[in-house]
Amino acid sequence: MELQFGKTMLSCLDTAVQEVQNSEQTQQIGLPDGMPDIGRILSAWGQTILRGKEWRGDSIAFSGGMMVWVLYTPEDGTEARCIDAWIPFQMKWDLPAGTPEGSIRIQCLPRFVDARSVSARKIMVRAGVAALGMALAPREIEVFAPDSVPEGVELLRSVYPVRLPKEAGEKTFLQDEELILPDSAPQPEKLIYYRLNPKVTDKKVLSNKIVFRGNTNLHVLYRSEEGQLHSWDFEVPFSQYADLNEEHSTDAQTDILLSPTSLELELDDEGHLRFKSGVVAQYLITDKALLEVIEDAYSPGRELALQSESLELPAVLETRRENLYGEQSIPGEANVAADVTFLPDFPRQRRTETGVEMELPGVFQVLYYGEDGALRSGSAHWEGKHSLNADETSEFLAIPMPGEAQAAAGSGNILVKVEFPMEVTAATSRGIPMVTGLNLGEPRQANPERPSLILRRAGEKRLWDLAKASGSTVEAIRKANNLQDEPAPNQMLLIPVG
Repeated sequence: MELQFGKTMLSCLDTAVQEVQNSEQTQQIGLPDGMPDIGRILSAWGQTILRGKEWRGDSIAFSGGMMVWVLYTPEDGTEARCIDAWIPFQMKWDLPAGTPEGSIRIQCLPRFVDARSVSARKIMVRAGVAALGMALAPREIEVFAPDSVPEGVELLRSVYPVRLPKEAGEKTFLQDEELILPDSAPQPEKLIYYRLNPKVTDKKVLSNKIVFRGNTNLHVLYRSEEGQLHSWDFEVPFSQYADLNEEHSTDAQTDILLSPTSLELELDDEGHLRFKSGVVAQYLITDKALLEVIEDAYSPGRELALQSESLELPAVLETRRENLYGEQSIPGEANVAADVTFLPDFPRQRRTETGVEMELPGVFQVLYYGEDGALRSGSAHWEGKHSLNADETSEFLAIPMPGEAQAAAGSGNILVKVEFPMEVTAATSRGIPMVTGLNLGEPRQANPERPSLILRRAGEKRLWDLAKASGSTVEAIRKANNLQDEPAPNQMLLIPVG
């Protein structure tokens, strides 16, 4: 006799693509009329901008680019000059065949910007970008359960609290602020370069909307009225909300990636700074669900044939922020540091016996005045490590963010340090056994020589395993031994059979 199983559907989002790509572009920049010839390239910086995302059916893609600035000392020995340019980038990730259209999340990091002069009037710039592309597709998970259970059939019902990705979207917002330096700071006469680092400090899901707030850190390098280069960091607060497509429980959480979509900074003749930017907040909502499945079944008195499968779920274990530290020495006789930056890259992951080891690459850049008063620059690669304890079924997504870098002049070296956050999401690929069908066979022939009571010592096996192996039931063993839960280790058990 075949038992009929019904199906219920559990909706969630599944990760179709989650991959980091690296891309490099070169571009030749000519000096405009009025700028002096190039003597020596000092330094170069970049700011990634996300312009657009597209779901193309068989792939996802993003378009954007890098704002770049190149600082050089002129051949005529006058003060350092800066030239800027735009380098476009495009990337594409292939999707598995048959992936239904869903949501895209993109996170870009500037890996490096190099510049060299090819003539007195031309600069060759090489820029590198790392982009994490994520495609989240809707998925309906089939959960099976019998419509009715005949007498004499034992079912192992298990309930799993799981956190599943439920909804993804984005909210774009603009910032337009007048920035004021304190009176104690040197006042700006000329902008050199600037970069943007928006951060979320608080976020919450409220039924059918999310609210989040944070600060946009704007780092500015400028020439003061006295002719020296100085850097300053402005914190521009923001507070936003976004409407969601469905209502979520009080256990719902959100993960938000912030990416600049535009950036402008203007300095007027009176020394006032005007800052404008666009930012896209790409959110992912996860929520708890109680998943009830039939993991196993048997009949003490009849043959039973099972159809089963492993239920694979895109379950999220946790999302947390790790604060990481790095330091490096750069050779140089420095009098004072004018600017220091740190460019983190996406970590490489290596599986170990106890979990995963993250290899964290990055680049320090420092601009400083030497003891002779000349402006100089230096850079150094940094490689850090960070270990995460986990079993072999756990998978990690780690996204580093630009951090606060500092530089201190020493004897023959410049010590650069950074503290930067990394968002770590842990997920699991462990499958859940699920019975999808039952065939109940003929009654077994009773063995007249078999005792009606067995004495057995409890070990590592569950009551379910003991009952199934002996042809008893969990309820009968509990009643015979006055048990509420699992037995104590090495406890002697009376097992009624027959």
